[in-house]
Amino acid sequence: MTHRPDVADDTDVGSAPIAPDHFRRVLGHFLTGVTVVSAMCREEPVGLAVGSFFSVSLDPPLVGFCAAKTSTSWPGIKEVGHFCVNVLAADQEAICRQFATAKGADKFRGVGWTTTGGGAPRLDRVLAWIDCAIETVHEAGDHEICIGRVHRLGVDRGRPPLPFFRGQFLIT
Repeated sequence: MTHRPDVADDTDVGSAPIAPDHFRRVLGHFLTGVTVVSAMCREEPVGLAVGSFFSVSLDPPLVGFCAAKTSTSWPGIKEVGHFCVNVLAADQEAICRQFATAKGADKFRGVGWTTTGGGAPRLDRVLAWIDCAIETVHEAGDHEICIGRVHRLGVDRGRPPLPFFRGQFLIT
């Protein structure tokens, strides 16, 4: 095994608690795509940036994402029970940052969107969109895991995705 000075040798923490910043730094080495999960709650659009989106099942078609319990947007999405996953393109970093903003901000300001057949906001010019109904929600530490049944989906344009790696966007 070759020693690499750019990689710390602290992979075995034994029974010691894992510090959240260390956990985030190590798992940040897993490349993710970026999505915006959106819904209409009391006739107002709500949404949040999500990097923990994943496919769950082909039959039935299920997807999932994780939402922090501290999110101010997630309770509205959960209440409505229906959402749209908007897969962001490489040229949509500003939209991601806008949806990852502090609580209370108008996340949809200046962002074009239409509604899906299920009524959730579908952002303009995304790579793909997946319209879902909440199937189940699981408690998972400081997050909740939402599993959604896919009802409609499509690809809007052939562009590269917006990748996120080690705490930053990778724009080519």
